[in-house]
Amino acid sequence: MGLKLSYTLLAPVYDSIVGSATQTMRLNSLKRIDIDTPQQVLINGIGTGLDLPFLPDNHKYTATDLTPAMLDKCKSRLPQHNLSMQLHTADVMQLPFDDNSFDIVLMNLILAVVPDPLKALKEASRVLKPGGKIYIMDKFIRPGQFAPTRRLLNIFIRHIATRTDVVFEELLQSCPELILTKDKPALMSGWFRFIDLEKLDN
Repeated sequence: MGLKLSYTLLAPVYDSIVGSATQTMRLNSLKRIDIDTPQQVLINGIGTGLDLPFLPDNHKYTATDLTPAMLDKCKSRLPQHNLSMQLHTADVMQLPFDDNSFDIVLMNLILAVVPDPLKALKEASRVLKPGGKIYIMDKFIRPGQFAPTRRLLNIFIRHIATRTDVVFEELLQSCPELILTKDKPALMSGWFRFIDLEKLDN
């Protein structure tokens, strides 16, 4: 089953499954974009719009998702919030945006979902302006971590909903233009992490 189909099927129940479980983590993640100066912000994988209540209203947002059914739920929520936001059906591994377009790219629970997280990170870097920030919230295993249960689980669920075997440090090694500025635990003893990246100036 492809991710687009699986998330189409999950769309009606997605909020009830992950909404309350991730609310505090989402709020803490989104505090990173609470910046006075208006920014051009790309949200990769907006889903049903669970982030909307926590987004500062002074930025211009562009939001993507692979699944129209998820975006339909997000669109229905949008009028309740005073946000400047454009929604796009798009694959985060092949974004339809020009190079150096955004000040911030937000990736909440997306890198460990897509089939090729390195492509997704490279695309985020491509559309990010030099000096811009990538803010990530996701689950990763550490380099060399045995994690047998997570690796075994990944075999069964990676094509349905998410991956459990992604090593972030391996992704970052292939993106020399990105520097790590912060890495701290978010949930479950550090399985979920808040990671801040900055794109080097040309």
